[in-house]
Amino acid sequence: MYFYTMKKIIYTELAPQPIGPYNQAVFYKNDYEQTLYTSGQIAIDPATGELKIDDLKEETHLVMRHLENLLKQVGMNFEHVVKTTIFLSDMHNFATVNEVYGSYFKEETAPARETVEVANLPKFVNVEISLIAKYDI
Repeated sequence: MYFYTMKKIIYTELAPQPIGPYNQAVFYKNDYEQTLYTSGQIAIDPATGELKIDDLKEETHLVMRHLENLLKQVGMNFEHVVKTTIFLSDMHNFATVNEVYGSYFKEETAPARETVEVANLPKFVNVEISLIAKYDI
């Protein structure tokens, strides 16, 4: 029995360059499903490399747009997302981040998720989000 699998590195100029030894996302495909795993995205303007962390709502929207651009690279959208992880530098920011995050999902198809507060995030941003998306073949 032959079982087809493929792993592909996903890259887009519409999301920040990795700041370490990792890729923006990895796409995994087999005979039954396609899965996208993203690295955590932070609010770096991909055109300038500058951080955009002065306004928490703007910062969160930028992170979500990075994730959306990675999804688009493999023909997916937020309805394909099955799991997200949100890291916050301060849990007092939960309501603001949750409001923006929620605007990208339909409540009836929203993914599973966890939100955790951490001591620090890369480049001392306020929010970092990663996701897993699936598409059944």
